[in-house]
Amino acid sequence: MTAVVSFAPVDDVAARRLKEGLAKAGLLARSEAEVRGTPRGGGGRGEDAMSGLGRLFGRGKKEKGPTPEEAIQKLKETEKILIKKQEFLEQKIQQELQTAKKHGTKNKRAALQALRRKKRLEQQLAQTDGTLSTLEFQREAIENATTNAEVLRTMEVAAQGMKKAYQDMDIDKVDELMADITEQQELAQQISDAISRPVGFGDDVDEDELLEELEELEQEKLAQELLNVGNEEEEPPVKLPSVPSTHLPAGPAPKEDEDEELKQLAEWVS
Repeated sequence: MTAVVSFAPVDDVAARRLKEGLAKAGLLARSEAEVRGTPRGGGGRGEDAMSGLGRLFGRGKKEKGPTPEEAIQKLKETEKILIKKQEFLEQKIQQELQTAKKHGTKNKRAALQALRRKKRLEQQLAQTDGTLSTLEFQREAIENATTNAEVLRTMEVAAQGMKKAYQDMDIDKVDELMADITEQQELAQQISDAISRPVGFGDDVDEDELLEELEELEQEKLAQELLNVGNEEEEPPVKLPSVPSTHLPAGPAPKEDEDEELKQLAEWVS
């Protein structure tokens, strides 16, 4: 590192000799321009000195920062450590509380020390809770930022794709095309109507006259049906079977009658 030494005007000869000695030893800057880093002859000693100072005080090339994924992973690891610390502190708090209860008034000094340790542990637990909440908030913020960045990249790709899809389209050409399609549809409808229209080949018949004739035929048919109502033959009455004149037996036949009938049947068979 080059040092700059200033001298009071006491003795010019002594001062000149002292400067020459220091210059030979490399402790004295040869000119003011070299100290500022802009040498008169275009040399680079000043720039080298400044670059050396920059490297010494950390002004060199900056290191590349972590990616969002690496930051999220690091935060998760730290959160796990803090959760374990929470569990440890909670256990220690319960132990100190049990110690205070155990001693009670018997050993007041030990009980008070246990309660003091419990208070300190509770403060550490509260600080750990706050730190954990901060880390969780920071992790969620990075996750949301990563998601938003991915969404923006996707939207950019979609916009480029849409732009490429419409780059060969002209709105004026689209309007002309739609007008041509509409015109062709109207023409096709006119042709269909012309083809489906009935052709009489010279027979010009009024449809109203045909309807009147049809109505007259219906009136004649109705009048004929009314006249034939009285001339229809009457249908013969339905004959029902006559009531039998013989009386049915009120009960089962006597045994003697059955034997007589069986005897007559045997004689008839023989």
